[in-house]
Amino acid sequence: MHEVGLMQDALEIAETWARRSGAARIHRVGMRVGIQSGVVPEALEFAFEALAPGTMAEGARLDIEPVPVVCHCAACESEFVPEGPFYICPLCGGLSADVRAGRELEVATLEVE
Repeated sequence: MHEVGLMQDALEIAETWARRSGAARIHRVGMRVGIQSGVVPEALEFAFEALAPGTMAEGARLDIEPVPVVCHCAACESEFVPEGPFYICPLCGGLSADVRAGRELEVATLEVE
């Protein structure tokens, strides 16, 4: 389960930013997780619960915002959210390989004390 290693890194990032702002505690960690990131949100939550004790984020809440896949169509210059496994533009029917969003994995927000 690579989510444990990813969460260790996320907690380190959160603590670094919390310390830089002079915080003593982290109350909430907000993460953005792309649908195509290869990360299972439930496993990330489990890893957070296992790793947060003993850190600045002990007792904190983890909020995960799923990020949908967004593609760009070169044929008609539109952006779209594909409806299936193939990235077919709903406006012109063109096939896209240009994924603009949906692969993210980031600590997006912190609520600190």
